[in-house]
Amino acid sequence: MQRLKLFFLVLLTVLTFSLISEAEAHSMFNSYEEWIGDHRVQIATLPEIPAVEEDVQVLLRVVDADFQELDQFTLGIRIFYDGEQIDAIMPKTYQNGHVEIDYIFEMSGNHIFRVDLYDVSEDGRVLTYTFNISAQNPFGFIFIGAVTMGGMMTAIIFVYVYWSKRRSKSKQ
Repeated sequence: MQRLKLFFLVLLTVLTFSLISEAEAHSMFNSYEEWIGDHRVQIATLPEIPAVEEDVQVLLRVVDADFQELDQFTLGIRIFYDGEQIDAIMPKTYQNGHVEIDYIFEMSGNHIFRVDLYDVSEDGRVLTYTFNISAQNPFGFIFIGAVTMGGMMTAIIFVYVYWSKRRSKSKQ
């Protein structure tokens, strides 16, 4: 009987896995893509959730309509926070479709990255791609939450002990 149960369990497992025909990785939290004309720019950050005042890699990939990485292009980035430009990465010519830029966020919140491609449009105009990148200060929220929960738990324990003593005195 035990062998029969094991056989059916293995059979069920094999059948379940055979039903899964494909698997996809999750998209990163701060990853986006945008098409303008015949070109697509993808952007992501490492780590997925950038922390304030820590090194972050901004990853960019530039492809054409056939999803082939561009051999050479000029790219610049303007970074906005609260509607004001706070930083810029000057235009530079890159030799392949992957670009990795080190960056440090100074403030938590939503940053707007405007990625400018200068020499890829057939009519010579600059293509500007707009992306939202969030930088967080998670440890601040975790610390505040931990202190609040600790205070609430302490209060609950004191109330429980006080009520227990009071109930035991009233029964005597």
